[in-house]
Amino acid sequence: MSWIVLVFSGVLEAVWATALGKSEQFTRLWPSVTFAIALLASMAGLAYAMRTLPVGTSYAVWVGIGAVLTVVYAMVTGAESSSLPKILLLLGIVGCVIGLKLLH
Repeated sequence: MSWIVLVFSGVLEAVWATALGKSEQFTRLWPSVTFAIALLASMAGLAYAMRTLPVGTSYAVWVGIGAVLTVVYAMVTGAESSSLPKILLLLGIVGCVIGLKLLH
């Protein structure tokens, strides 16, 4: 159960990171509200997962999922350029996250 919550929390990290960018320094209401809710839920899920998973592993997986999804969303929406090296590096992060899961 902890792994499922951790993955969902990583997804929420991408949500709050994206919402933070769209909030325009908290001057836009709905992106700011989305940021706050996603941040609280993401942190709560991370804290829950850390009850049974190692702190380092939990944090690395959480950050990895959030970072990859944030960049992929930005590339898909055109906010960030994509390139083969960038995609390969993102796949490397995904591979490391999977490796951490397999080792635990």
